Amino acid sequence: MIKKIMFLALSFTALGPCFQTQAQQARKVGILTLTSNDPMVEILRHGLRELGYLEGQNIVIEHRFAEGKLDRLPDLAAELVQMNVDVIVARATPVVQAAKNATSTIPLVIHSADPLGSGFVATLARPGGNITGLSTMAPELAGKRLELLREILPKLSRVAFLAHGGDPAYRLFIKEAQDAAERFAMKFQPVVTGGPQEFEAAFSAIVRERAGALIVQPLFTAVLGHGGRIADLATRNRLLSVSDPRRFAESGGLISYGPDFDSLYRGAATYVDKILKGTKPADLPVEQPTKFELVVNLKTAKQIGLTIPQNVLTRADRVIR
Repeated sequence: MIKKIMFLALSFTALGPCFQTQAQQARKVGILTLTSNDPMVEILRHGLRELGYLEGQNIVIEHRFAEGKLDRLPDLAAELVQMNVDVIVARATPVVQAAKNATSTIPLVIHSADPLGSGFVATLARPGGNITGLSTMAPELAGKRLELLREILPKLSRVAFLAHGGDPAYRLFIKEAQDAAERFAMKFQPVVTGGPQEFEAAFSAIVRERAGALIVQPLFTAVLGHGGRIADLATRNRLLSVSDPRRFAESGGLISYGPDFDSLYRGAATYVDKILKGTKPADLPVEQPTKFELVVNLKTAKQIGLTIPQNVLTRADRVIR
């Protein structure tokens, strides 16, 4: 019995360093978002599990979120840097900007409207520096959204754009939308707000200028969760409304058009995996979306007295009746 006890003791002593090594090998992944319920987070976690990363075993995830308050982002980014995480996943341009300002060495996997236009990467093919990730191409889709609005309402001549002044990318959105409006010979009205407390005043200005349709910057709908309120205001004022992702149409917007966000979120896990295995961000091209979704809400169309043309309905990925 004494020999058995000594054998077991020696065995545990020998295995101890192995357990310590496994613990030391657990990698730290930081996630920085604007809200606590950002849909990217759970999809990212699921993607990492599929790639063999188990929380509490070989990976530790540190999620920090600003609850919609952009001024909190710098401190939260600095907190993740101080924790010596191996990689930071950042979603939305203001979040990426805060993470970029906080570190030039920790790899950043970003989900951003326009990484090139925002100055986050040198080129999409070879990003350079410590940043790579995914582009939603959101500003570039302004032309397609206006085309859809014109198909739905051929006599449309005035369009407004609701922008978030706290997002460094809002000027890119306005420029692309304004260029598209000029191509369609439409009058364009940019309305820049600081947040939901200014929505009522923003819509008063839109109605005063007699806009017939509203394009909404995705930060409001895809990130901050204001899609439902904006859709309601647009409907009450009989405005055609468009934004992305599909949740905007699901929450009452007339149409949503944009990338398949879920597939982009899953792609973030692949980037994290490659970086944790030693690939440098500078060598990982920025991925652009290849699948786009069109969702039409017929309930909203009926509320504003609008008939959606059949050729638009047949192209829709989903029609809400």
